[in-house]
Amino acid sequence: MISQQAYRPVSYASGNGYPEWPRGMTPMGTMQPMTGFPPQVSSGSPMTPTGTVVQVQTPQYEQSYIENILRLNLGKTGTFYMTYENNREWNAKIFKGILEAAGRDHIIISDPATGKRTILLMLNLDYATFDEPLLYQYPGVIGNPGASPVR
Repeated sequence: MISQQAYRPVSYASGNGYPEWPRGMTPMGTMQPMTGFPPQVSSGSPMTPTGTVVQVQTPQYEQSYIENILRLNLGKTGTFYMTYENNREWNAKIFKGILEAAGRDHIIISDPATGKRTILLMLNLDYATFDEPLLYQYPGVIGNPGASPVR
């Protein structure tokens, strides 16, 4: 004879879709030892043979991308040489202005005479020149040394 068990609805925790089991219980009803969460570790952290994670302080520095170099030199006047393919009016254009901002895909410059701001796309940037020394920090330098001027 098969014993009939009373129906007991399963409650679900605030919308995550998983049943809530009593603390310390598994779905099979057996007790599990209470353990804390594993430590937060970054990918590639070394571990000892006993499983202890060795925390390693990694140096923080920016990689040498054009936008990072430009950000180190905000406020300087530069000349930006841009190319626009398939443009009937002009294929290449030169913009000169004070470097206001630089992002991954854009540069913002302003005309000191008028205050007019122009957004340039990095996609079209060929190169830029500056009439004064540039600040540049070579990537991979351990620590946080000050940026050095490039002459």
